Amino acid sequence: MNKKIKTPPMTHHYKGLIVEPQIRNFFTGRIWSRRETPFPKEKINTYIQHHFFEVLQAVLDKPVRQCRRCLNKNSRKFVSFHCAKCQKICHYCRHCITMGRMCSCDELLLWKNEQPQKTNKSHTFNWQGQLTKNQARAAQELTASILQKNNHLISAVCGAGKTEMLFPAVFEALQLGKRVCIATPRTDVVLELFPRFQQVFPKTCIHAYYGNAPQQQGFAQLVLATTHQLYRFENTFDVMIVDEADAFPYTMDEALEQAVIKAKKKEGPTAYVTATPSAALLSKKTKERWGYSFIARRFHGQPLPIPTFQALWNYEKTFQKGKIPVKLLNWLEQKLAKHEPFLIFFPTIDLMDKAIPLFQQIDASIASVHAEDASRKEKVLELRNVQRKGLLTTTILERGITIKNVQVAVVGAESPVFTASALIQISGRVGRNKDFPNGDIVFFHHGITAEMDLAKKRMLDFNRQPQ
Repeated sequence: MNKKIKTPPMTHHYKGLIVEPQIRNFFTGRIWSRRETPFPKEKINTYIQHHFFEVLQAVLDKPVRQCRRCLNKNSRKFVSFHCAKCQKICHYCRHCITMGRMCSCDELLLWKNEQPQKTNKSHTFNWQGQLTKNQARAAQELTASILQKNNHLISAVCGAGKTEMLFPAVFEALQLGKRVCIATPRTDVVLELFPRFQQVFPKTCIHAYYGNAPQQQGFAQLVLATTHQLYRFENTFDVMIVDEADAFPYTMDEALEQAVIKAKKKEGPTAYVTATPSAALLSKKTKERWGYSFIARRFHGQPLPIPTFQALWNYEKTFQKGKIPVKLLNWLEQKLAKHEPFLIFFPTIDLMDKAIPLFQQIDASIASVHAEDASRKEKVLELRNVQRKGLLTTTILERGITIKNVQVAVVGAESPVFTASALIQISGRVGRNKDFPNGDIVFFHHGITAEMDLAKKRMLDFNRQPQ
């Protein structure tokens, strides 16, 4: 639960009530649990009495059972129980329970925008870089689509500089007073993008929302958020950008796609950005006639490093015996000898947990990360700052992470978790820096799969495309 916010002196009169800026800033565009408001309940009750909020039942029963926050209608994702609060049979939504349990007797607050929040139209664009010809073309196409309120898809290889392509379009929207959201399925991507956008737009109020994010002040005209956090917004954003639009769990969860639609204004355009667009996304782009930009080359113009396949028979049994498979050990020692940072991807946390003590016997700075690791952000930063030699990781670091001169190995590349898209994204960690455009990417396997072959084929196809 959020800490109570100390409100400043009351400064604005409306409807006979003195409106506190922090309350307006916090609730504008949000749909929020009444019992979890970070402001004193007495003040919230006063605002409700003056009709500043629409009070909504958290779980509706008619015409069908639905969670009003995440819009889930799947009956299997509701649990019925005898509620101690209302002394009745209540229902709660399991789908968004990680954001706080919502029961039938709970209430949500929706700020009534009868006096719209003022937005800033004076922003500073502090980027000294220069877009390549391909990047500039994509940036112009994206900006045109947004101004025309048309959806857009940017399909560009890993390392093409997709974030830089967003800067001009975001700046144009901000200058028009629009509220912009950049959403992504992965917390790591939010953490990666947040400081970059802060640097480029130093006078813009920017907030980053993800699980356990710190409380942030002011009215954010630019929001970076995980797609899960969009459950807490409704009819808010003039422009929606979905980065890594094919990443798990977004593509596997219809409620997350609904959250994106719910969070933006009805007429607001949505831009999708990814190196590995799904067939469904490409089909929708064609059917609905979205704007489209395709880039087959990285910003530095060098081809994508292509993975090699190496058999690693019975690797699981080898780890269980307390040993690192010989081929993997040789690869590791080569990277350590050359002082090259590395990422080694594992198919499961269980296997990675068996492996990490063995790697730490060789070098104590090697660590492991996974989705539930509270220190994941710090460990990645330490690798970037050359304080660690390498990391063992699950697919959590398959995208959104840039480490200078990083080398990559995949253990168990035949595992179903390593789809063609995942393997392309993992390979895309290598060779991103213009000073180190090449690098080593190895798929260690217990049998080559169709997904491995498809990933390699697609990367080779990209390299054959004209610049």
